[in-house]
Amino acid sequence: MLSSRRMAVLLPLGFASGLPLALTSGTLQAWLTMVDVPVRQIGLFALAGLPYTLKFLWAPWMDAYAPGWLDRRRGWMLICQLALIAGLVMMAGWSPAQGMHWIAALALFAAFASASQDVAYDAYRTDMLGVHERGMGTALTTVGYRVAMLTSGALALILSEDIGWRKVYLLMAALMGIGVISTWHAPPVPALELPRRALAQALREPFESLLSRPRIEWLLLFVVLYKLGDALAGALSTTFLLREMQYTAADVGLINKGVGLAATLFGALFAGALLARWRLYPALMAFGVLQAVTILGFYGLLVMGKSHWGLVLVVTLENLTSGMGTCAFTALLMALCDHRYSATQFALLTALASIGRIVVGGGAGYLVEGMGWGNYFLLSFVLAWPALGVLRLLQAQILAVDAEAQPA
Repeated sequence: MLSSRRMAVLLPLGFASGLPLALTSGTLQAWLTMVDVPVRQIGLFALAGLPYTLKFLWAPWMDAYAPGWLDRRRGWMLICQLALIAGLVMMAGWSPAQGMHWIAALALFAAFASASQDVAYDAYRTDMLGVHERGMGTALTTVGYRVAMLTSGALALILSEDIGWRKVYLLMAALMGIGVISTWHAPPVPALELPRRALAQALREPFESLLSRPRIEWLLLFVVLYKLGDALAGALSTTFLLREMQYTAADVGLINKGVGLAATLFGALFAGALLARWRLYPALMAFGVLQAVTILGFYGLLVMGKSHWGLVLVVTLENLTSGMGTCAFTALLMALCDHRYSATQFALLTALASIGRIVVGGGAGYLVEGMGWGNYFLLSFVLAWPALGVLRLLQAQILAVDAEAQPA
């Protein structure tokens, strides 16, 4: 059974998780560009995103130590949200003209607080949700997260022309209050008896627990591979539509971004509803096949030629199935976590899952230059299938993971 109270809180908490990302990346880049900061300095601000990649390094501390108020997960969430509000307010009060090093330091601080909030929130929903709630919980989180990214991205850029960048950042800091209120009133997670232990032991135990799972090497390989083909197909999709297919920026913005976002959210919600009834193994297999097959839509668009209805169909199907696959995949990562160490283990698993996206994304341009767009999308299609072969080998393990997880 789905708990309405547990489900309701995930939407605003997902919003609080997604809101800071653009404020330390794309939106901040736009602000610096508008005040004529040299491009070589703007490029260095990409390093502010490092905490999102490295968050598994300090996640063990968030597993091992609890704040003195609320429970372990909500306490850390609240600390991170208050730190984020402070960081955004300070960014609003400091102009780039007053010193780039201070803006850089504040952006890094905000990104660290944001990544840490993600660690605590991912652990919170992993610990709180029961087996049949994970899919819908992931879907609601995705909806909140994407709406927040639109708010701190597109809406922030629009508002900056009317009220200025400082007021935009103050407004975003105020909107983080949604997270504070939601965290305070969120249902507590079950208390776990965690004995005091040495720091080295606290750092080691989460990894030992994860690595003790049967056939863990195959499970970790599956985590790396499952979204690989989908990530490669999407890495240069905007460039493909603009440069190769000659769609206008308005077409790409409205269809690839607008319609694509709607399809992703619908796919996540639809998959979440299905996962309340389905087991993880058939969901991962079915959604994996669908997200592989729909990659061929880009190849079909290339063969068919420029067509607005064709673009709508391809973008809708690709984003729909990608959202479904992501929902089931995230539910698996939650199921793999030991509740004693869910902050560390979820952060580590998501870092592993990003390896394929980072590696293929970095080399995507070279692949297109070497083989052309048609072969590039065919390669993306081919790379989507090894994960399903590994999944077939892991059927017993996935079913066992699904069975052993108990509702909170």
